[in-house]
Amino acid sequence: MTGKTGEILWQPTAEQQQATPLWAFSQSTIKSGQRTADDYGALLRWSIEHPEDFYSALWNHLDIIGEMGKTAFVPGDSLLEAKFFPEAKLNYAENLLRDPSDKIAIIAHRDDGTRRQISRRELVAKVSRIVLALRDQGVSEGDTIAAIVTNDLEAIEFYLASAAIGAIWASCSPDFGPEGASDRLTQIKPKLLIAVPDYHYAGKHIKVTDTINAVASTSSVQRIILLGEAPEKDKYTKPAITLEDWMAPFEPGEINYCRAGFDQPMVVLFSSGTTGKPKCIVHRAGGLLLQHKKEMALHCNMGEHDRLFYFSTCGWMMWNWQISALSLGTTLVTFDGNPFYPEPHRLIDLIDSERITVFGTSAKYIDACSKAGLEPKKTHSLASLRAVLSTGSALLPESFDYIYDAWKPDIHLASVSGGTDICACFVGGVPTLPVRRGELQGAMLGMDLDALDDEGNPVSSGSGEFVCRSPHVSMPVKFWDDADRSRYRDAYFSRFPGIWAQGDYVEKCPGGGFIIHGRSDTTLNPGGVRIGTAEIYRQVENINEVLEAVAVGQDRDGDQRVVLFLRLRDSAQLDEELAKTIRTAIRKGATPRHVPAEIVAVPDIPRTRSGKISEIAVRDTIHGRKIKNTTALANAECLVFFADWAKKSGAGSGS
Repeated sequence: MTGKTGEILWQPTAEQQQATPLWAFSQSTIKSGQRTADDYGALLRWSIEHPEDFYSALWNHLDIIGEMGKTAFVPGDSLLEAKFFPEAKLNYAENLLRDPSDKIAIIAHRDDGTRRQISRRELVAKVSRIVLALRDQGVSEGDTIAAIVTNDLEAIEFYLASAAIGAIWASCSPDFGPEGASDRLTQIKPKLLIAVPDYHYAGKHIKVTDTINAVASTSSVQRIILLGEAPEKDKYTKPAITLEDWMAPFEPGEINYCRAGFDQPMVVLFSSGTTGKPKCIVHRAGGLLLQHKKEMALHCNMGEHDRLFYFSTCGWMMWNWQISALSLGTTLVTFDGNPFYPEPHRLIDLIDSERITVFGTSAKYIDACSKAGLEPKKTHSLASLRAVLSTGSALLPESFDYIYDAWKPDIHLASVSGGTDICACFVGGVPTLPVRRGELQGAMLGMDLDALDDEGNPVSSGSGEFVCRSPHVSMPVKFWDDADRSRYRDAYFSRFPGIWAQGDYVEKCPGGGFIIHGRSDTTLNPGGVRIGTAEIYRQVENINEVLEAVAVGQDRDGDQRVVLFLRLRDSAQLDEELAKTIRTAIRKGATPRHVPAEIVAVPDIPRTRSGKISEIAVRDTIHGRKIKNTTALANAECLVFFADWAKKSGAGSGS
């Protein structure tokens, strides 16, 4: 199948539309003469124009456990000053651990073949013991817990226990190097460190000792809780105990949930670190609960009879997102490891074996399956599968074709876009609307989205800066150590005062859909994972042969690869040995995702007249875009080299 962008590939039947929670929500909020249940555009406008009515209806429809209070929304002088549910009292974990029963809550897989499962009743019991152990350890409301963990049962159990007592959670996956993990986790001064002592990936055994010690070295860490036995002879800088020994004194019981305000901090996620250490983005408990539940129930059509799989690590916001499905009674299926190990169809096997109904992954994974020649419809049943979710980067039109050709023709394919900044989604699936080739179906309810030109005017055709004009519950509550919120404002509101700018290029489609065209800022996005250039520079600057460097993303085949340009000392030469040294340093000091696909020696690197390296000038040059202000550059002539290199590498068109 091949066609034009915007062509309808799948459309729900009337019966399918009317069976969705979105339809039920629309019916319950309709006022006579305002709109009909099948008019999503009208429902979206209502949710934006009447936030008090919308969020009040959302709380009740989603059956949130807690006290809502009399007010759902209080407008402010700006998006930052708006308040949601100022009188509310709730607890995130209480909403997820509701209705304990023998129904399976989580099925956890690893790429070494391990499979474990836990029922909802067993999950509550396990979390209750961790809660008691945390309180006995002296961890209480507002304290921070850091974690270096794999996507497995214990990580989710600890996450819920942390939320239950009102603590603040932050996690990294163990593939972060010592510096990458410590740059993030030590900023929040954690009281406790949860960590896997080692893990397996694609048949390899990898120890995490150095990374654990790098984080534990901060004075705030009192103890290390190990999710497994420590490797023999390995030593830690702080007292360490295994999870089983730590929990041994405590029996399962009732959980005393800490109910607090809607804005209670619950999770810290980390920006990509484009200028120095990653920023610590603090998300509110009420916002995560309400936003995630809205997206899952209304936009992903999920409920208690579903099984959700999302391929993620504990360093990506989709890990936090998927856990919220427990609030709907949905069963989670998780996987840790290499998605193509030991066979390329490893994750597709899970669809049939675990009866997965909603399969979530990245655009990069879908493209890799296509390139590997996988045709699941010929090798698998896929009888249970009714929806595929894709995020991380834009899903190519050809990938839409691939899913409908090689996977299943009668399926809801939802390309989704949001980010770490909101730990949620701006645009994505609408199960009552058709799926159009190459498009994200529509804005999520409550999101007033637009594309603006450089002067802040709406773009009538083509792409513009992706903005949100409305306050929303998934906006961060704050940045860590940012008392006056100046860094928060700079991050999202400096581009267009009073309007949230997401840092993406977006195109609005006639039918209400969107096309994401990549990043408009200097954040790198290889394989859909956003990373920062500062973390690359910190490793490269320690290499004697390198005078200075600039790293940019080069768009290719709907994805992005990292290219590192180096200005070397006169006596140095970029040979295979030096390139290997650089890649090894980046891999160990940051993560494998930071390693550049190509390293190029250059005679000079563009700088502004104030001496700052201009990543944007390099990025735009290699994509054949016009440089907006060359007069601001002290050495604009050096861009000729980058333009010539781009032509030779095939990057000039952005292909």
